Amino acid sequence: MTTTTVNRRAVGKVRPADTRRHHRTLLLQHLVDQGPTTRADLARETGLTRVTVSDLVAEMLAESLVDDIGARPGTHLGKPATLVAISESAPVIVAVDLSDDSGFDGAVVDLHGRVLLREQAPFSRGADAVDDVSRLVARLVERAPRRVLGIGVGTPGIIDDEAGVVLQAPNLAWDDVPLAATLGERHGLPVCVGNDANIAAVAEGAFGDGDDAGLLMVTIGQGVGGGILVDGHPVAGPLRSAGEIGHIVVDPDGAACACGNRGCLETLLSAPALRAAGSDAARSHVGDLLGSVLTPIVTTLGIADVVLHGPTDLLDGPVLEAARAAVARQSLPFVAQRIRIRLVAHDELVLTGAAALVRHRELGVV
Repeated sequence: MTTTTVNRRAVGKVRPADTRRHHRTLLLQHLVDQGPTTRADLARETGLTRVTVSDLVAEMLAESLVDDIGARPGTHLGKPATLVAISESAPVIVAVDLSDDSGFDGAVVDLHGRVLLREQAPFSRGADAVDDVSRLVARLVERAPRRVLGIGVGTPGIIDDEAGVVLQAPNLAWDDVPLAATLGERHGLPVCVGNDANIAAVAEGAFGDGDDAGLLMVTIGQGVGGGILVDGHPVAGPLRSAGEIGHIVVDPDGAACACGNRGCLETLLSAPALRAAGSDAARSHVGDLLGSVLTPIVTTLGIADVVLHGPTDLLDGPVLEAARAAVARQSLPFVAQRIRIRLVAHDELVLTGAAALVRHRELGVV
């Protein structure tokens, strides 16, 4: 007789602190999603007891996470219930976007995803880039109007987001860079690091017009990256390289790429390459190649929403039209009739996505 051994993951006890954090997250998530709410409504909507809600709200008031903002408008009979809302003096987040070819972009972002102020640093590579990002963060922390909850960074490349390590980012000349640990040590704050395209996809699905059931975000800047969102969750894969469409070879005899190969899509579709291409015919050819790369991805995954995030002056027109035509030509009619390929001009998408990483890690709010 054959004996099968089943390995079961050890399950520890649920600690009271974990339960309390979960309950706080429920309340904060509701306030972020629904806006100002009374304590009684919070209890009813979350299933928590009124005593628990009152206790947690008092705790969050003391931490300036929430505020009492007065009675609900139009309330007249009896003692009016007080509305609770995310505080205007709640902590803020420092967010950095490293995807643009014109420089590093930084911002201070509030818990609603609103950008309060911005700073820029020149584009650089290697160890210089780490130092420049750190100096950019320092300026933003100094200018922040309130306590900083943490630092979020959206960067091109293959990222171990749990450890905050940039495993490989050819355009930044980074290999195995412990970015989260380095920034955390220098600034004394929690740091989250994510792939720029992945967090842009999450931000578009959560805050924009994206279909979070199935979305492919293509970021175009100094390089070209891709982020995949399926059923509301980013897809990274075991190699953490899902979506790295910029390094698919489309012309084996083409120009050398920063990754070491020749003729990668990035050598033609990056913002510098599109500027150099010049003519509409050249850009149309690039759009056709992009469509050929997109087709097997959207067909295999059943994705109906493809978003190009980059300079609209370079992507609108020949590139976009040729990409749409190529996908329509190479896909099943069923797919071609339902897929949309569009541009998003929101230049704060990676910044708000980086801030959302911190908000989720520190407060549990998505």
